[in-house]
Amino acid sequence: MRNIQFIRFVVISIVFTVCQLYNAYGQDWSKGTAPLQPLASQYFQNQYLANPAFAGIDTGLHINLSYRGQWSDVPGSPVTKAGTADYYVGNRVGAGLNVFNDKAGLINRTKVALTYAYHLPLNASGKDMLHFGLSLGINAERLDKSAIIGETNDPTIGGFNRRDNYFEVDYGMAYTNHNLTLQAAVPNIMNYLRKDENKTVDMTTVYAAASYKIELSDAVPYIEPKVCFRGVRGYDNLVDIGANVVFLQKYLNVFGMYHTSKNFTVGAGLNYKSIAGFQVMYTTQTAGLKNYTSGALEIGLVVHLFR
Repeated sequence: MRNIQFIRFVVISIVFTVCQLYNAYGQDWSKGTAPLQPLASQYFQNQYLANPAFAGIDTGLHINLSYRGQWSDVPGSPVTKAGTADYYVGNRVGAGLNVFNDKAGLINRTKVALTYAYHLPLNASGKDMLHFGLSLGINAERLDKSAIIGETNDPTIGGFNRRDNYFEVDYGMAYTNHNLTLQAAVPNIMNYLRKDENKTVDMTTVYAAASYKIELSDAVPYIEPKVCFRGVRGYDNLVDIGANVVFLQKYLNVFGMYHTSKNFTVGAGLNYKSIAGFQVMYTTQTAGLKNYTSGALEIGLVVHLFR
């Protein structure tokens, strides 16, 4: 009964928060959502990147760093950097910090978000759990004047850079047990309250995923197949299908994901005694851009402390 009351409280709180935020001034709230091509780290290494419900889902402090750039040097090509830190505070509460920076051409976008998460056990063993997460962030977008070839004193440039920073609210939830993980997240829920003409196209509107760890042997502890769904406004929805294979007593892993945008991601990692991990990932270019540029190389680093 207590669990049911808490779930009702969470739902009512979210609805009330959204309604109050909707009454805020429209120009104060970002119209953007999650990037269409997310960091590959979010699939297995750092699920907190895609879903705030994963903040503090495990004991201790977890620090993740990610960097992604084009394989070949193309002027103005996208460079993405992210850093997260999440910690299990205690009393079923997790907290997180998510810093994301994406630069493409002249536009430099930075988002900083704080996360509150609640982890609710469904039975005495604690193996079955529900997780809820809410992130409040500030999104700043600026033009890089140093990269402009032309008149840098154009008043439109100054006007763009003088814009106020924007607020974003992300919500996520998940169900986990020893093997199964089901999750869903809505980036920037304020976008759902806008009129259609004020919404951003070609951006992720919802993220959902399901994975299951298949335990095998000491040599190969488990294989984790995963399928993800990414809703996209103004474009075809995307599906990611793949698996992560962990072997050599969890010291090494390899994974691959196929995306219905007709490209794929492969990666490999080294993990040391659940203390630190290093991942290298390569994502091929989507079908429509293969003739113009190569894929992207991503590097991920994770450190676990106070476990």
